[in-house]
Amino acid sequence: MKKKVIIVDDSQTIREQVGVALRSHGFDMVDAVDGVDGAEVIRRTPDAALIICDVNMPRRSGLQLLDDLRKDETLKRIPFLMLTTEGQPELIDQARRNGAKGWLVKPFKPELLLAAVRKLTA
Repeated sequence: MKKKVIIVDDSQTIREQVGVALRSHGFDMVDAVDGVDGAEVIRRTPDAALIICDVNMPRRSGLQLLDDLRKDETLKRIPFLMLTTEGQPELIDQARRNGAKGWLVKPFKPELLLAAVRKLTA
C-alpha cells in the first residue's frame, strides 16, 4: 500500500513539484492550498504518513497549523516537515519546539526532499 503524504502550500507550482518528486517514488499525494484548508484535509486523512508544509500562507501559517495539530491526540503522531523559503534560526527553533521533524528550504532538490520523506515515513 502506498504511503500518503499531505502537502500544504499556497504555491500550486510547489505542490506540483513535490507531487512529481514523490509520486514517481511510490507515494500518494493529497494537497491543500493554505493552513485552513490543510487542517481540514489532515483531519480527513488521519492515515497520512507525513505532512509537508510551507510556513508563510494566507489564512493560517504553517507554524499555526503545526501548533494546532500537535494539540490533537489522533493527529499529533503524523510527522511534520517544513518546506519553506524561510531560514531564520528562531523560526526553525519554534517549529522544532512545536514538534516539526525537519526543515527544508526552497528551492529544494528533489533528492533531498525524497531522502527526508523516506526517513520520516520509515
